Amino acid sequence: MSTRLQVALLIVIAAAFATAAAAEDPFRLKPGAKGKLCLECHLTVQEEMEMPFVHTPVAAGECSDCHNPHASSHGQLLATDIGGICMTCHEDLVAEDTVSAHQAVVEGNCVTCHSPHASANENGLAEAGNALCLSCHEDLAAKLASNRFDHSPVEDSCLSCHDPHGSSKAEFLLTKEMGELCGDCHDTGQASFVDRHMGYSVAGSRCSSCHDPHGSDTSGIMLAQVHKPLTNKMCNQCHLDPTAPNALELKAKGMDLCRTCHMEVINETMSRDRIHWPLADEAACLNCHSPHASDEGALLLASTKPLCGSCHPDTIARQEASLSKHAPIDEGNCSACHAPHASDNTFLMQTADVNDACGSCHDWEGHSTHPIGTEVVDQRNMNLSVDCLSCHRSHGSPYKAFSNYDPSGDLCVECHQQIYR
Repeated sequence: MSTRLQVALLIVIAAAFATAAAAEDPFRLKPGAKGKLCLECHLTVQEEMEMPFVHTPVAAGECSDCHNPHASSHGQLLATDIGGICMTCHEDLVAEDTVSAHQAVVEGNCVTCHSPHASANENGLAEAGNALCLSCHEDLAAKLASNRFDHSPVEDSCLSCHDPHGSSKAEFLLTKEMGELCGDCHDTGQASFVDRHMGYSVAGSRCSSCHDPHGSDTSGIMLAQVHKPLTNKMCNQCHLDPTAPNALELKAKGMDLCRTCHMEVINETMSRDRIHWPLADEAACLNCHSPHASDEGALLLASTKPLCGSCHPDTIARQEASLSKHAPIDEGNCSACHAPHASDNTFLMQTADVNDACGSCHDWEGHSTHPIGTEVVDQRNMNLSVDCLSCHRSHGSPYKAFSNYDPSGDLCVECHQQIYR
């Protein structure tokens, strides 16, 4: 090999080593200029390192793995946002085919649960056991404290059923599909279990349609409101007999099944000019109501605001962004203005006249000196009269008193163009 070739080869090798060294230490720190040197100023971190569980980069003194020693656009001189830093090492925490993911993980707020330096708890958790989960899930914490009947897996650990980062198998961060998960503890073939379910084979079913997995005030950890046929142990009012090959199959579909008991409600609904569209499809009543049990009145699938918002997200979003909050929407009382099943009025309003609807809460006659009523013509459209919605947007607005436009001027000149300047 010629001398020139040997020199070229040495240069290539040296460059490769230099590149590798730069990748390993991008800041080209002097020996000892990390780890212990950082701790000379950061005494709090030094104290943290006395804890039983120390984050690997911290224990190795690799502070610059996460922090830029010179300057940063992020707080604490972080190299990038917190989630991005964590994912450089923990990129496989959430699978690509994830069905459900923890909100803190999605938002990259890893430090909500984990201490970045050291902790008294395994996996660097900020708190031990269920206390960590319940620090965010406060409503659940209050429920667990007041339950008369507890579910033992919850008492043991939230991780008995949930994956804290994300699940590729089920919703709600469940480690398995609900029926399979419950079957790990409950022998669905046991005679006593079958007897309690009136002879029906419920293996693989959605257990939470009847039971509250976090405990309840009702024996059998049943949900608070139970459909009367279930209370009376008469499942065959809706399902085929338990001895049938497809025992859980319904005797009829949609409204035809509900009609057998709720004839009066359905007749009243069908006599109206306008029907709420969920009632018109095959699922009908089951779009909004649970057939078995619920924690909500009228066996609703959820409280009114999220239930209505599942189809009307634009309305809820407008209310959330509104400068003023309209109380019925903010409180989830949509039925204060709208009929949930059917109505003879547009938008399923409870009353035909908008002013009457608003007047059930607001004394509009004393509200303003502005003319309003059927005899007052809207100058923008001579076919319309002036009502509350001529000036106000009932579901929310970026302006005060949910006005359609800025009430300091733009609103008025919509009609009174002669005062426009």
